[in-house]
Amino acid sequence: MATTLNEHIVTSYEDELTNLNTAISEMGGMVEQAITEGAGALLKLDHKQAQDVRLFDKKIDDMQQRINDAAVSIIARRQPMAADLRMVVTAIQVANDLERTGDMAKQLAKRALQIESLSLAPKFYNGVKHMKELVARQLQTALDAYLTRDSKAAVDVCSRDDEVDAIYNSLFRELLTYMMEDPRNITQCTHLLFCAKSLERVGDHATNIAEAAYYLETGRHLGAEEQQRQPR
Repeated sequence: MATTLNEHIVTSYEDELTNLNTAISEMGGMVEQAITEGAGALLKLDHKQAQDVRLFDKKIDDMQQRINDAAVSIIARRQPMAADLRMVVTAIQVANDLERTGDMAKQLAKRALQIESLSLAPKFYNGVKHMKELVARQLQTALDAYLTRDSKAAVDVCSRDDEVDAIYNSLFRELLTYMMEDPRNITQCTHLLFCAKSLERVGDHATNIAEAAYYLETGRHLGAEEQQRQPR
């Protein structure tokens, strides 16, 4: 009887850890969808889609709370150690970054509702679209690295964050110049600048998730030397 009970306890513990990982995967999919649809609502000025994204954010918040509750429960009841403890702690961290990324999607939707028309030069909207595609890829790669415990992919995400920053800085300079040349564009340019900044922050959160993935797999924090050794 004792052996059967112990096996049941171990199995249920494994199930709890697996369910925590599954919840992170589910939340990640929700956030990826929100970013894609938030940017799409902006670039198409689709107000209905923008409203849907804002409402969807509540589901993302609820998922974060569910993950946090599960993680705290595991710590309190199971007292995990070593790799298990790293997994539970990083799950809380990753869920927080995903929730913040969902907030960025909501900001994109909010701006879509405030923009009256797509009246700026097409290159600016193409710049935002390019940023969205890049950060969405970074986010997906970071989540895959976390879920598959791929430390090399995690390093690659972190080393490529400069690409997102470079695109944002270029877009910022061009929009600022455009505003100065024609003040009539100030409102539209400002909205687009805030959108670009939201996307840049998505890249930051993807980097945070990648760093959590690296720590989960190696037990070490990702330093500059590891990023520099990673081939481009």
